Amino acid sequence: MCHKPETGDEFLALASTVDLMITIGYGKILTLDELNAPSHGSINLHFSLLPRWRGAAPVQRAIEAGDAVTGVTVFQLDEGMDTGPIYLMKRFALDEDITSDELFKELSELGSEALLESLHKIEGGAKPLAQGTLGATKAAKITKAEAEINWSDDAITISRKIRAFTSNPGAWTTFRGTTVKIESPSIEESVLKPGEIFFQDKKLLVGTSTTALSLGFITQQGKSRTAVQSWVNGARLQPGELFG
Repeated sequence: MCHKPETGDEFLALASTVDLMITIGYGKILTLDELNAPSHGSINLHFSLLPRWRGAAPVQRAIEAGDAVTGVTVFQLDEGMDTGPIYLMKRFALDEDITSDELFKELSELGSEALLESLHKIEGGAKPLAQGTLGATKAAKITKAEAEINWSDDAITISRKIRAFTSNPGAWTTFRGTTVKIESPSIEESVLKPGEIFFQDKKLLVGTSTTALSLGFITQQGKSRTAVQSWVNGARLQPGELFG
């Protein structure tokens, strides 16, 4: 049975009994004594190519920024925020329509491979290489407020934001005074005014500052996720209605 230490002293005592400590999305700052307590120290699996996207939300920030490539990094933990020396990195090319849910799954599989390779390297006496600072960026924790869609942004920016925040916390807007979460955007050639909703040829189009987006799924507050066709049938859209 796994026992979660309740105090720093208890954690330190437990850590000192193991060869190596591995953390993944641990969410707690550990002291240098705690990190160094295992005989081979402590390593972390991080879902970015460090030093890019140090911090809490590297997967979402990579998609939001439109990165073409991301990956995983296995590194030795130190007192900084994802600043320790690196054992191994693996790259992963991003499709233009990838969501954070999909990317988490891909990087989890890639990360398992990276961890196993790193363990073999550590067992063989390999030392990690110092991590540089060139190109370092911060992947700040995502707030619900920033997940609100501003339809006056351009279509590319909005599409990236929707895909980045799928499904936690979920990109959202308002409709008739209630919150709706939106998913699966595609950039269209049609032009509508920002936030304007138009349903045509089985597509739900929404205007931006450039071209419109078509949406795949909508989750209205208090209701289940639904395809746009079903949502439109229930909403009975009126001409000129807007999101936001």
